[in-house]
Amino acid sequence: MTFTYYGHSCFCIETGGIKILFDPFVRGNELAKDIDIAGIQADYILVSHGHGDHVADLVDIALRTNAMVIGAYEVIAWAQKHGVQNVHPINFGSANFGFGKLHFVPAAHSSSMPDGSYGGNPGGFVVNGGEGKFYYSGDTCLTMDMQLIPRYARLDFALLPVGGNFTMDADDAVIAAQFIECDKIIGLHFDTFGYIRIDHEAAKEKFRAVGKELILPKIGESIEL
Repeated sequence: MTFTYYGHSCFCIETGGIKILFDPFVRGNELAKDIDIAGIQADYILVSHGHGDHVADLVDIALRTNAMVIGAYEVIAWAQKHGVQNVHPINFGSANFGFGKLHFVPAAHSSSMPDGSYGGNPGGFVVNGGEGKFYYSGDTCLTMDMQLIPRYARLDFALLPVGGNFTMDADDAVIAAQFIECDKIIGLHFDTFGYIRIDHEAAKEKFRAVGKELILPKIGESIEL
């Protein structure tokens, strides 16, 4: 599997020749100013919740690529109002797609669309595919529900927020990594805004101290996993 980072919580996982884009927010992120969204390809777009820093570029990319958009019913209804037709609404539960089995799991956060409308329940995703298994928590604090994740999949890696303030910080992400029984963590939702700037080396050391690895990707970087 190949992970490509587009900044904040926007990334693509390519598995089995299928590109899965998550939470498309590039324009509006000053740190991602060198990323051209016209070059971002996707077969599926998974949306964890409705905040602007997760859906700002959803409509443009979905219309250009005709990727299937998967997210909470309310997020999908908003996308449809903006012309996106290749959609699959989901709520907490599971469904099968071309890339494998998908669990949509709870996140403890909030969700509203850029126009102020209700964004449904925020969530995260467990992807159980032929080339590997991973968990993206979405924006969330630490929750006891994370202890259920190993029942869905033995994870190869996980993607967790580490910026604090609006989500988990690195300390809580370490506990989350223990709850989900995963040793390789990719950090997301950090440095974009003043509230969530972090000390990279200090965050990595917190994970090393418990025998785990924290990867803080550079924007535009691709990593083989």
